[in-house]
Order: sequence, then C-alpha cells, then structure tokens
Amino acid sequence: MTNKTIDIVTLGCSKNLVDTERLMARLKSLGYRCTHDAEVPRGQIAVINTCGFIGDAKEESINTILQFAERKNEGKLQRLYVMGCLAERYRKELEEEIAEVDRWFGKFDYLDLIEELKIQNYKLTIDTDTCCAPRVLTTPKHYAYLKISEGCNRMCSYCAIPLITGRHTSVPMETLISEAEWMTRQGVKELNVIAQDLSSYGLDLYHEKRLPELVNRLADIEGLQRIRLHYAYPTDFPYGILDVMRKRENVCRYLDIALQHATDHMLTLMRRHITRADQDRLLDTIRERVPGVCLRTTLLVGHPGETEDDFRELCDWIREQQFDRLGAFAYSEEEGTYAAKHYRDDVPEEVKQARVEEIMAIQQEISAKKMAERVGTVMPVIIDRKEGDYYIGRTEFDSPEVDCEVLIQANQDEKVKSERIAIGEIYDIMIDKAEEFDLYGSLWKRK
Repeated sequence: MTNKTIDIVTLGCSKNLVDTERLMARLKSLGYRCTHDAEVPRGQIAVINTCGFIGDAKEESINTILQFAERKNEGKLQRLYVMGCLAERYRKELEEEIAEVDRWFGKFDYLDLIEELKIQNYKLTIDTDTCCAPRVLTTPKHYAYLKISEGCNRMCSYCAIPLITGRHTSVPMETLISEAEWMTRQGVKELNVIAQDLSSYGLDLYHEKRLPELVNRLADIEGLQRIRLHYAYPTDFPYGILDVMRKRENVCRYLDIALQHATDHMLTLMRRHITRADQDRLLDTIRERVPGVCLRTTLLVGHPGETEDDFRELCDWIREQQFDRLGAFAYSEEEGTYAAKHYRDDVPEEVKQARVEEIMAIQQEISAKKMAERVGTVMPVIIDRKEGDYYIGRTEFDSPEVDCEVLIQANQDEKVKSERIAIGEIYDIMIDKAEEFDLYGSLWKRK
C-alpha cells in the first residue's frame, strides 16, 4: 500500500478521544501518517471511533460510518474499520447490516487493529512496564485528558454505560502518574481528569477510594498548572477530594458531578441511591469546604414516571441551587437497561423536548447573572487559540469545548502589545463585558 495515511474520526466523549490517541501513537511509530477528524479524508484506510451512549450519538455514529462506506463503494477507500462504544454494543447486528466495514472492534480490543493491518516488527516507543502507552495528543499542546478508570458499577435505570464498558476498573496510580509526567514533558499544562465515575477510583484495586491521593500526587508534578475533575458520582462521594481542591493551587475549584434530578420520586425510579436531602447536603458541603467552587451538573428529563409536579420541583431546585454550569438531556430508551425492561416510556417526545428547553432557559438566566458578576474582576485565563480579532481562552472554571470562554481583543493599544499573548500561556485578564455564556476581557495593565 503506497498511501500510508490513515484517517481517524472520533465521535462522542473525551474518553473515546484518549483511546484514539493511544491507537494513533502505535500507528505513527510504525510509519503511518494519521489524520484526526480531517475535513477532507485522503487516506486509503479509515477508522471510526464510535459513541453508543444515547439515540442521537448512535445516529451520528451510523451516519458517519455510512459516509465512509460510500467512499469505499466509490473506490476512494480500501479499508474501513469501526471501533468504540457502538461497535462494542451492537457488533453482531452491525456486521450484518453494513458489509463495507472490514472489521469491527469494541472498547477493549481495538489495538487488535495492528494485527489486522498485518504490521510487522511492531513495538512501543515507551516501556509499558513503567509508563502508560504513548499517545498522539490531538488536543492543543497545552491541555489533555487523563482517563483514570473505565466502566461503572452504579446501574442507574436509564444508563447503558455498564452494558458497554462493563464494571468499573481503575488504572493503577503509578501508571497514571507516569502518563501525566509524560504529558507534561510534551508541554501539557492543564490536565482534565476523566472517568465514567471518578468517585469510585481505587475501590477495585486498593479496596478504598483513592481519588484524593491521586489528585494530590498529580498536583506535585512540576509544570502542571491546572487539574480539573470530570464526572464524579454523588453517592459515596469521596469528601477528601474537597480538601485537596481547597489546598492545592493547581487543582481547579471545579467539579463536574451529574445529579440527574431533584425529587425523591424520580431519584428512586432512576435508581440513583440518593435522596434530595442527601444531594442538598452534599452540595452545601462542597460549597462550604471549597469557597468559590464552580459546579457543573447534568440533568435528565422525561424519564418514565416523571410527572409535571416532578418537573416543576426540578425547575424550582435549579433556581435554588444556582449551578454555574448545567446541561439537560431528554430521556431516550436504551435496550437492555433497567428502565427499558421495567418501565413504560410514558412521557411524550414533545414534552421531553419542551422540558429540556425550559430548563436551559432557566439556566441561561442564571448564567447571565453569574457572568455579569465577573465584570470588573481580574481572572487568570489560559489562551487556547486565536480566531479573527480575538484570542480565545478559559478561566479555571471552564473546561475545554463544553464551558464558557473569554474573548480578548488582539489589537490592543501600544502599552499592551498583542504579541505578548501566546497560545497555551496563562494571563491575568480584566473582565470588561459579559454575555450569557461568554466573557470579554483585556490584558490587565498593572500600574
């Protein structure tokens, strides 16, 4: 094969992205050129890393596969491979439906693609006995993701993740520290720690929750300026992480914790193993022990059994809690889940969507107020990129791609030259103006 370019497309979450980066490193070490999410695919081989979490994600994955299948039918592609969550869950069905795919790989056997390509003399560039396998970082050089575990034991009624990824499995702490050290040597300054369930980290390996110890050790790594936590679970929350967050300057005062609902009725139906009062106490404790913390959460509406009273109470709770960041999703029935087996999907689709829109309208008002409070303050901002006349950056309270951004005018006056702004560096920015989900600022001029 003369064309040694492999086009790789990643769909879904940042956890999938980490898998893609690991595959790309192995392919690159063997002389392949990998393009990631290329606007114009050019390779004779394509790999699609799919998402199978909810209906919209599955549809996007199928449509992407079909687009590349068409390229193969047109003679523009020699081999097409599919990996990831969708393939893990529906491999047999998909093999029968889409014949253009040469082979399907799941969440855990995707590295068998190396053997499939019949690559000889394959070896890693880093000793895997002492460090996690190398990755090709597809994110901007200054930030990356660290996946500390895979899977989930929680078995919430609506969620297919345990069916796809299996039981919660932690990555050994020493492996994670070595991987984080390797990434900082590549120039990474901001580490986003991710998992389906951060709260359970370490239980399977060490028989106790070890997230606080892991993050504390990550914070010791020289050059690592920001550590941010994504996807904690409220039940059996590891409270020790709050002390680490408060005491360590490079651990962001940011916590992504999916709460899903606010009424005892719905939390019971969802099999969340927590009550409204428990959730409220947890939120109060987090805010008390980490002053100024930014809380991000996700909510699920339209779950079987959700009444209008449930929804109204949820809306009131959102107004009461004043979350900094919030996303809302409509329930979609996933085969094999507890809800699909035991409940009737009794909330009409139009009602689900109307509820999502109402929640996001409430959150827009909350966000506008919170953003306005930032005007006149000076905030450290890491610069991600330059677009047109603006540098685009984020505060410690904002995760890449999902949260708010800070826009800084590039053509500043003579006293503060725009050349001083460099991608990947952190600057003190005076916040001059706020919108619902974005801030505008300028380099702070010290007197």
